[in-house]
Amino acid sequence: MSAVEARLADLGLTLPEVVPPLAAYQPAVRSGQYVYTAGQLPMVDGQLPVTGKVGAEVTAEEAKDLARTCALNALAAVKSVTGDLDLVARVVKVTGFVASAADFTGQPGVLNGASELLGEVLGDKGVHARSAVGVAVLPLDAPVEVEILVELVP
Repeated sequence: MSAVEARLADLGLTLPEVVPPLAAYQPAVRSGQYVYTAGQLPMVDGQLPVTGKVGAEVTAEEAKDLARTCALNALAAVKSVTGDLDLVARVVKVTGFVASAADFTGQPGVLNGASELLGEVLGDKGVHARSAVGVAVLPLDAPVEVEILVELVP
């Protein structure tokens, strides 16, 4: 077990299976020392636990928890192309999309779920730049979607 996966276990988390693509793309692609993930939905066992817009059908707290799930799915995607999460030198960038009700402006707070998970799991290696974007709708009516860019150790 890698040190990162041991840390996940300490947090009571298990790295899930990679979420299969919904269309013509790969869950993650390695290019040199970087891994780019596709946008990860908060799928759990092949299902979205909740759907709808944040600020309407989904609360900001629920969405924050869903963003954590997205980040966990993104780590699984990274492992699928590296074989070992201990090869992560740092998370460079997190981009998050929040399906938002027209008057919802709390996207940064929602994306804190992903950012906080990466920090808990990776420590200083999880500190990153980030964008939090409100959108009208996401695939499958998901409330949140997260993609990450990680740099690998040389």
